[in-house]
Amino acid sequence: MKNSSSTLIGILSATAIGAIAGILFAPDKGSKTREKIKTKAADTKDEIVAQTNRLSDELNSKFRSKKVEFERELDGLVTDMHLKADDVMSTLEKKLETLRRRNSKVSAN
Repeated sequence: MKNSSSTLIGILSATAIGAIAGILFAPDKGSKTREKIKTKAADTKDEIVAQTNRLSDELNSKFRSKKVEFERELDGLVTDMHLKADDVMSTLEKKLETLRRRNSKVSAN
């Protein structure tokens, strides 16, 4: 993601520089040239804002997707741990019962 945003910034910067250079070397009056630069700068700003918004939406979408995936995996893990805890409790209860029977046999003798 970082690589694509750097590429995007590079492309937009190169486009803006190229457009400004083209305007500066065009044979127009200074006032027309300044107006073209102002318009191109506004257009470039709008492009950057649009791309930034798109990248932000993309990141938010990926974050939400990963959050849902994490919550699903966490729920599965908690369920699995609960089942294992039940198994451990059942095994311990059986061992305790076995020990009580042995103890009662030893006490009876």
